[in-house]
Amino acid sequence: MNTPTKLGLYGAGLALIFGTSLTVGNAVGDVTPADKSAAGNPKPAEHGHAPTTTATATASAEAGHGDSHEAQPASSDTPGGLQVSQGGYTLTPLTTSLKPGKKTDFRFSVTGPDGKPVTDYSVEHEKKLHFIVVSRDLASFQHLHPEEAGGGVWSVPLTLPQAGVYRAFADFKPTGGSALTLGTDLYSAGKFAPAPLPGTSRTATVGPYTVTLDGDVVPGQSSKLTLRVTKDGKPVTDLQPYLGAYGHLVALRAGDLAYLHVHPEESETPGPEIVFYAEVPSDSDYRLFLDFKHGDAVHTADFTLRSSGTPLSTGKATPPPGHSDDHDH
Repeated sequence: MNTPTKLGLYGAGLALIFGTSLTVGNAVGDVTPADKSAAGNPKPAEHGHAPTTTATATASAEAGHGDSHEAQPASSDTPGGLQVSQGGYTLTPLTTSLKPGKKTDFRFSVTGPDGKPVTDYSVEHEKKLHFIVVSRDLASFQHLHPEEAGGGVWSVPLTLPQAGVYRAFADFKPTGGSALTLGTDLYSAGKFAPAPLPGTSRTATVGPYTVTLDGDVVPGQSSKLTLRVTKDGKPVTDLQPYLGAYGHLVALRAGDLAYLHVHPEESETPGPEIVFYAEVPSDSDYRLFLDFKHGDAVHTADFTLRSSGTPLSTGKATPPPGHSDDHDH
């Protein structure tokens, strides 16, 4: 066999091998360190405004000023609350055994880029760290306030009402850094059946209180949500500040429990209306949890809201002039 013929056959063999490898690679998908990180320990993303893909975000209607928790940057591709690790910070549960219905001293820490527990936090809404626990079926919601136990460890009494899977969110701002919302799953062993998502609702009853929701959320735009609080049929005009605000809103997208991008409207009026501006990424169902304080007690009203392609007359809105876009929850 002459030399050109040999070279031609060799080249054909290489082409066949390369083509087969490409076909197999496409069939099984990319397997790279980045993929492994995303699957088990998500790749850190730059922090800032949560893009309108998010969604657990909390928002506060300030008592006398409109700023709320800082937002995640618009350049971030990953919604807040979906990652256990971001920007070098990692939420690490230290308590691993949780039994349904039993109060547990739940402990956790946040490790920083140096691998050590973070001990220096900025105060946001009167607390260094906010801790929220919801069941994966969105039937249970708790807004808790952990205490520092020393050495970067946080401690909080936690009772998971029943067996199942829960999502815990730590909302904080390390001193000198950006605000972060990290999330991790908690497990309470036992037999359970996920509850169906509550139907769409515009009215919530909490004891003698009735809270009505006006407005709609539309993907890709800022939408006005007005929550009105009454007690025994009468408007509540003396809401008490809670964490430095007249209302605190947590909104989650059903399915992945991502934080919504929410802005409070600046107001010095203690009720009966509390206004927020929400940005949602997609047509979906959303669960909203409003914390408000009255009669020296904190009450929580919950709603299910479905986004729509067209806004209600009271739904489409733009944050008022002068409103800072530096905070989202």
